[in-house]
Amino acid sequence: MSNPWSAGQTVDVAIIGAGAAGVAAARRLQSLRPDASVLILEAKDRVGGRAWTVRLPSFENEPVDLGCGWLHGARTNGWTDIARQIGLTVETTPAPWSEGGRTVEGAQGRAAVSAFFARAEERGDSGEDGSLAELLEPGNPRNGLVEAIGTFLNGVELAAASIHDYVHYDPGPGPDWRVREGYGTLISTYAQPVPAMLSTPVKTIDHRGAGEILLQTERGTLRARIVLVTVATNVIAEDQIKFDPPLPRKREAADRLPLGLANKLFLSVTSPDDLPIDTRLTGSLDQARTGSYQLRPFGTALIEAYYGGSLARDLEAAGEQAALAFAKEELAQHFGSAFGRRIEAVAMSAWHSEPHIGGSYSYAEPGASAERIVLGEAVDGRLFFAGEACSPTRFSTAHGALETGFAAAEAIAVALKPRS
Repeated sequence: MSNPWSAGQTVDVAIIGAGAAGVAAARRLQSLRPDASVLILEAKDRVGGRAWTVRLPSFENEPVDLGCGWLHGARTNGWTDIARQIGLTVETTPAPWSEGGRTVEGAQGRAAVSAFFARAEERGDSGEDGSLAELLEPGNPRNGLVEAIGTFLNGVELAAASIHDYVHYDPGPGPDWRVREGYGTLISTYAQPVPAMLSTPVKTIDHRGAGEILLQTERGTLRARIVLVTVATNVIAEDQIKFDPPLPRKREAADRLPLGLANKLFLSVTSPDDLPIDTRLTGSLDQARTGSYQLRPFGTALIEAYYGGSLARDLEAAGEQAALAFAKEELAQHFGSAFGRRIEAVAMSAWHSEPHIGGSYSYAEPGASAERIVLGEAVDGRLFFAGEACSPTRFSTAHGALETGFAAAEAIAVALKPRS
């Protein structure tokens, strides 16, 4: 990626955010309008946003995804074909929750979870919305497991999440696959032909004038004919970027589509051969505050622990060693008390405190599902919006972000008039 900007320059299209949506939009614009200048402005010092692959030196630089890791709805997920086109490896081993996948939750647990989500589908999106917690079956001993799974999906406990939003969710036909080199690697590699400025937070978007839009950054002012905003909802809701004049309806929509939290803890395992490969287990079948553990992903000597909602926030605040202690206690219930001596923490995400993001993926508060459409609407044909939170059906996914980025690019290509 190049750094082509000089102070005072005017670009045709400025894209704020180098996550999945911003990168997708930039690549599509380069294809549709090769005559137009396109520049990404990214607050962080890396590309990918909430897709972030790191390599573990102690595991021969094994790639692990601290952010999104699964190609949900892989057969129709746009990132699947992109991964193959740029030479990355799509691993088609079924996800544990997909048909043919391996999980050790037990028949009763699976039945309780399936029945819960069937009740949500039966309720549908007609009538008044409510929270998913309303659909719990009173007295069901597996309600803790249902709450845990719901928290993994939404990044927040069921009481805060919309029934209508869940019913609208459609990631596309399964199964779910993975990119062997990492989802973050996929997005950052795809971004390489795009001019970008990293470590350049945008502070103000001044769209008062009828001509150019002014972007105030710590490196000076950039002028753009059209601007595409692809930042996380928390950034808009918390006024980390100020609009001049203000866009109160956008801020309200973003505020009602906050980021939930899902964090990962990667554990190394000594003598792993007695553990099943690519198998998931849930730490507790009767507690909502529990973890999901992917045993030996890709056959490695690792365990990928996954925590959501308030538990993820509390463990992040307490730190890596506290998260390790929690994992040891849960895994000991499955593999015996001596198992804790076989695992060590090697990497951990902390998305709640991640600057310029502040969470993992959006959820809709009860009654707020339609705010996704509001968030994605263009303003005055010059100010566009994209990102996973703008997708009415594929929110919380990187391919939902990609699809909204492509759609925004297509609209921008039409709106962008040739220079006189």
